[in-house]
Amino acid sequence: MKTDLSDLGVVVAVARAGGFRQAARVTGSSPSRLSDAVRRMESSLGIRLFNRSTRSVVPTEAGAMLLSRLGPAMSEIETALDTLNQFRDKPSGTLRLNVPVSAARLVLPAIVPSFLAAYPGIQLEIVAESTVVDVIAAGCDAGIRYDERLEQDMIAVPIGPRTQRFATAAAPALLDRVGRPDHPRDLLDLPCLTGRFSSGISHPWEFERDGETVMIEPRGPLTVSIGSAVELSVQAAIAGTGVIQLFEQWLQPHLESGALEPILEPWWQRFSGPYLYYPGHRLVPAPLRAFIDFVKAQGD
Repeated sequence: MKTDLSDLGVVVAVARAGGFRQAARVTGSSPSRLSDAVRRMESSLGIRLFNRSTRSVVPTEAGAMLLSRLGPAMSEIETALDTLNQFRDKPSGTLRLNVPVSAARLVLPAIVPSFLAAYPGIQLEIVAESTVVDVIAAGCDAGIRYDERLEQDMIAVPIGPRTQRFATAAAPALLDRVGRPDHPRDLLDLPCLTGRFSSGISHPWEFERDGETVMIEPRGPLTVSIGSAVELSVQAAIAGTGVIQLFEQWLQPHLESGALEPILEPWWQRFSGPYLYYPGHRLVPAPLRAFIDFVKAQGD
């Protein structure tokens, strides 16, 4: 069976992007050309690879099986071609990172502008979401995660602050009305602003002091999706709707301005900072290698 490798690349691109229009923007082609390439591949194989509707393009069972093998193979081809970058003065190409929303807000702004200025030939694509995904299956070169979410076969490089804290705060007017808590359990009597992951899981609020750990299940008038809607909680806290717990760095401007008042600060939990991670069993693409070296240099 004769197969056009460029058409195979289109199949992977459409699957990664989730549609023809999205894939066209990424590849610089047109939706009609990509659609024609997929039809040619399906005709050649005699099997439908995608179920199409006006709203979505989803791999069939056969398509998903093909993509599970094809995705890594195409990545290896891209990596092999990327080795030619060693003959350039500076690496070029696309670097795709999958990161949590918190990293996009708190870690990358101090890195990305200077990195892109140093490597004008590299195009950086950031996918920010709260769910934990397989970075390779998602078509990304690397990701940013905290150590408890790292997979064992990944190489991890420290990125950003090495120690962080969760801050708990509320608007002064709210605390004047309901009182200022002396112990984390006092929060059970106060309105709290909570978050929930897309999986439906809500993590408890955790506090530590002098070897004592306290975990509570906060309740309140507002629950938001962790990641995409967190800023709504911040604004609601400033407006006096409830108590918020979030990265200290995220709340710092509002703590400094007085819009939010820190509470229970001796109990604020410390945790280790995030890591840039990538597969240890693959050749590292030149754009990713440049980013890794840049991040390491900033940490020295």
